[in-house]
Amino acid sequence: MDLHTLPKTEPTIADRVEQLIRQRTTGLVRELKISVLPGEILVTGRAATYYAKQLATHAALEACEHLTLTNDIEVY
Repeated sequence: MDLHTLPKTEPTIADRVEQLIRQRTTGLVRELKISVLPGEILVTGRAATYYAKQLATHAALEACEHLTLTNDIEVY
């Protein structure tokens, strides 16, 4: 099979959450990690401000609709 004809896979929920957080926070969240648990999305990382953490929260909520969000981003 030619590699150029492989179908594109849909991004996972973790991919969508991560992409949206990175877009909205423009690098303000470091060491960003998204974990998908049963019924829940867990967001971890580090941010210098509570504003960056809040931006990440709103972005993740937009992307994960029916799941519970736990934002464990550490503000340092």
